[in-house]
Amino acid sequence: MTALPLVIRHEHAGDAQAIERLHARAFGPGRFARTAYRLREGTAPVADLCFTALVATYLVGSVRVGPAQAGGPLLVLGPLTVDPSFEGRGIGAALMTAALDAAIAAGHGLVILIGDAPYYRRFGFSAIPPGRLVPPSPVDPARFLWRELVPGAAGTVSGNVTALRTR
Repeated sequence: MTALPLVIRHEHAGDAQAIERLHARAFGPGRFARTAYRLREGTAPVADLCFTALVATYLVGSVRVGPAQAGGPLLVLGPLTVDPSFEGRGIGAALMTAALDAAIAAGHGLVILIGDAPYYRRFGFSAIPPGRLVPPSPVDPARFLWRELVPGAAGTVSGNVTALRTR
């Protein structure tokens, strides 16, 4: 595999259209009906926790993290998106590492997501115990994941997960 001249940087305001095109290529029009999308609906990402991946000037990946609550504060990670033609090159892992490192550095305690457990396990995510947190619509419990960034943070949340509305 050839090494890519990859740059991971904070998301810029001017990236919005390129990120939306990336989401359309990666997830298609059905993305708006997914529970993961509904979990983030109406909230603005936390700018210091959102990153993009570029090869030269071409945006090939993005990760966003937004605020939510469930009896206490938490973060919702997603979407993590990599251009389909650049998958399998470590871009998603680099974006995940950047977002999680930034969240830890900022003092956040817990991050949740809806995704493929075998992929996210390598970043320290595990299934949320059934009934502990309730997403806004049904989701396969094996795909509803969390990671403590601060030991004991999972004990501070329970109940319905709601995005903190900012729009």
